[in-house]
Amino acid sequence: MLRRAGWRPGRSVPTDTWESILRERGSFTAHEAARRFLSEFGGLVTYGWPADSITTSSAIRFEPLGAAWQDEQFARASREAGTSLYPIGMADEGASLLGIAENGALHLIRDHVELLATSTDQALDRLVEAQGARSALWTPDVPAAEHAFWRRLHTVETGPDAERRWCPETDRVLRAGGWFPGRAIPTETWESILLQTGEFEMHDAARRFLAEFGAVGVPYRDPWDSMPWMQFSLDPLQAIWDGEIIDDLAEQAGVELYPIGMRDRGNQHLAMAEDGAVYAGMDSVWLLAPTPDEALQRLAGRIQPTASY
Repeated sequence: MLRRAGWRPGRSVPTDTWESILRERGSFTAHEAARRFLSEFGGLVTYGWPADSITTSSAIRFEPLGAAWQDEQFARASREAGTSLYPIGMADEGASLLGIAENGALHLIRDHVELLATSTDQALDRLVEAQGARSALWTPDVPAAEHAFWRRLHTVETGPDAERRWCPETDRVLRAGGWFPGRAIPTETWESILLQTGEFEMHDAARRFLAEFGAVGVPYRDPWDSMPWMQFSLDPLQAIWDGEIIDDLAEQAGVELYPIGMRDRGNQHLAMAEDGAVYAGMDSVWLLAPTPDEALQRLAGRIQPTASY
């Protein structure tokens, strides 16, 4: 199962991107056990086989950014566990978080903390075994907590120069999603993983864009008519196994494209050309905007003018 997810013996990816974003979004300090784990398993999603509603809902996502803005929850979990826990992923479709202690023990974090195993290998065995059948380990019917975006939206303020770049509401939506002026995060983690799994080579325009806007987005929430904006996520790893789709979109567009995220709950890839133009599509492609800033204005544009948020 791990090999199908993209793991191989000796796998090693840099963790700088995740560490940088988590420092922005909470008082997270990575320890060596977390770095070792994420270097080997970070970015993988382990779906069961055959894929069905059980194995999909119990998929393990070794994506630490699911814990962004949840540092208080991790602080409580660390106190309960009696050891410092660092986020390494998610389970239960985001309703549960995974944390690792400095000694390598893995913990499942919900409203309480459960020790999965005292060693990484034993914990992986237990997580993978749980995907094969319904298990008390998973509670897929328990919804995830409201995303921090919706709380932040009421507190962030637009900058004094917002209208020079885009409209004030776009500025506010992007700030609630994690952007701020002067933001610059390393992109090496995304570059390494996508080069290994999809043979994507990041160009300079995508690198500049993701350094400023990577991991920014508007999360989905129910009901749909409470969404003023279409869901989008500027996370290039969402295209980790979609190299053929991106290549097809690039051929249709007549330009080289690098994935920068998805929108509409995974129904549309977002990809950038070397000149900064942003394209969207899945079966067919269209130009979303000729420049990154115009694309962000489009992505953050309202679809529900009177929706309550």
